[in-house]
Amino acid sequence: MKRSGKFYVYIVECHNGTYYTGSTNSLENRIKLHNKGYGAKYLRGKGPVELVYAKEYRYYKNALHAERNLKKLTRAEKEELIRIYERNKVSS
Repeated sequence: MKRSGKFYVYIVECHNGTYYTGSTNSLENRIKLHNKGYGAKYLRGKGPVELVYAKEYRYYKNALHAERNLKKLTRAEKEELIRIYERNKVSS
């Protein structure tokens, strides 16, 4: 079975300055869940979180691969990706 639709890979910045990377099919709802303390054990007690990067994918499998690759990036590489994302978001 192919899962298609809208899937997102995202990075949120925690209140303590750390980053968390995840994937979801409902970005807005996932951020709300994270800010309520649900959705990821890592984020409990580290909220509120702020969305700093998101990319949409059409297929679930592609989003999972992208999430895995993002998690392998160093903090500096993630920060560069976030800067590019912010720059493109402002110019759109």
